[in-house]
Amino acid sequence: MAGVDEVGRGCLAGPVVAGAVVLDRDRPVQGVRDSKLLAPPDRERLAREIATRALAFALGVVDPDEIDRTDILRATLVAMRRAVEALRVRPEFVLVDALTIPGIATPQRGIVHGDRLSASIAAASIVAKFYRDEMMRFFHGLYPAYGFDRHKGYGTRDHFDALARYGPTPLHRSTFRGVRPEVAPAPPLFSTPGRVH
Repeated sequence: MAGVDEVGRGCLAGPVVAGAVVLDRDRPVQGVRDSKLLAPPDRERLAREIATRALAFALGVVDPDEIDRTDILRATLVAMRRAVEALRVRPEFVLVDALTIPGIATPQRGIVHGDRLSASIAAASIVAKFYRDEMMRFFHGLYPAYGFDRHKGYGTRDHFDALARYGPTPLHRSTFRGVRPEVAPAPPLFSTPGRVH
């Protein structure tokens, strides 16, 4: 059985990344849980342990341009499908956090809050989160003014301040609210006369 989860769906910049993990029952990984509940050092340790002990793991990545050409939900589902298809072990069943993945032949089930209920989904969330965070740290080296190493592309005050000051980078999702300055509304064609006092 494979667990599948994604990270980066709500970000303003960077890719959306999905993980797929087939855990080995004979080599359990202790401490696996929803990646959002883990401190970064624990997440890194567990991601490396999962990569070593799992029967298989894979990642699916959709970059900002592809997100902008479609939409974030479709991009998320594409990333999930890519992750499942990249597994070197074909799972007999797929558990997905909250969604179901179109276009895969393997039977599947979406579980709301699956990253808190399924070890496989939680493991996928850990691997995806660690990998995406490493990508955003690399991107910080390219665009240090934006603070990608801190907020990882999410819409923090510092991130919005950098966008207002410097404008978007090629890593930003141009269709997301807040990335590009809002266009000022056009003046009315006809103005009504002011009231005379």
